[in-house]
Amino acid sequence: MKQREIVVYLKSVQLIYFNYNQPYSSTEAASYNLINYILDAFNNKFTAGGIFCDLTKAFDCVNHAILLSKLEFYGITGSAYNLMKSYLSDKYQRVLMKNTCSKNYLSDWENIRLGVPQGSILGPMLFLLYINNMPGSINNLSNLSKLTLFADNTNLIFTHPNPMEFEKEINELFEKLIIWFQTNLLSLNLNKTYYMQFLSKTNYAINVNISHKTIQISNVYHTNFLGLTLDSILSWKPHIDQLISKLNSACYVIRSLKSLIPLETLRMIYFCSVHTIISSGIIFWGNSSYSNIIFKLQKRVIRIMMKARNRESCHELFKKLNILPLYSQYILSLSLFVVKNINMFKFNSIVHSTNTRHCSDLYLPTTHLTKV
Repeated sequence: MKQREIVVYLKSVQLIYFNYNQPYSSTEAASYNLINYILDAFNNKFTAGGIFCDLTKAFDCVNHAILLSKLEFYGITGSAYNLMKSYLSDKYQRVLMKNTCSKNYLSDWENIRLGVPQGSILGPMLFLLYINNMPGSINNLSNLSKLTLFADNTNLIFTHPNPMEFEKEINELFEKLIIWFQTNLLSLNLNKTYYMQFLSKTNYAINVNISHKTIQISNVYHTNFLGLTLDSILSWKPHIDQLISKLNSACYVIRSLKSLIPLETLRMIYFCSVHTIISSGIIFWGNSSYSNIIFKLQKRVIRIMMKARNRESCHELFKKLNILPLYSQYILSLSLFVVKNINMFKFNSIVHSTNTRHCSDLYLPTTHLTKV
């Protein structure tokens, strides 16, 4: 109950960067925000690049004293503050060590001064409050950058109209980001932090080196982000390649079980394995030219389940199993995403004041992603 009251209070003030339920209530919403920012940069013919940060044991390194001071700054006082302080204070731990002779060694009890529980309801909210002032400190330096925060995933997307100034300014922002981490006693793992330049048909790759002291972060062509594999041209091919491998494994399992269990149980296994793989992030890669491979694998699984021939049409088989084909699932998932996150989209009535019959329709932005 107290957690809900804190969330309601955080929604009512303007000092916080994140809104606990919107817009990053899901990985899809956070991913959409990041990808949309990149596409806007393409549309404006800006150079775009992203730094994907890896924090070493982020939840375990939250300093209680700093966190409590930030809670007080955000106006969480009185009983709510005392509850948070009690939640974090007076916790102790010790280490148990065993050797080959089965003899146990115990350390002394020590007070826990760092960390928030990851599996708790309050833990993620407290961590978000801990890093809440990070975007403000970065965005105040440049209106061409955007930080995407989701739990302990921190990613900096930087855009610039001038490719010649891009490397210098993104390095300056990276240094400021590292200083913020150090000030707040969080550790950035530079060996697992990556830089990726995003490319379209209207811009070209530039040589960008991003480093801190003597350590240069690696330049990559694809990286993982909230369950998605982003590549530099947003083709989704690396992501779909991973899905193919997972679906082949699921296909083998269903083929092995089809003669041992009834169809209804096999259908449940389909939804536990194949459907979860296909539906994850489908709103992003579902219209990719490479998605047809996934559709073919889905039809192969359907034929195996129904013991159909390789060339038999799957149209009626999908109906009998009450399973949506890939592209129908894509349309459904995309529609549900828009309905759940309608505040992230514009209507025609907002873009222009003319009262037309389409004024209540969603606004479709113009794109300029081809060479002139």
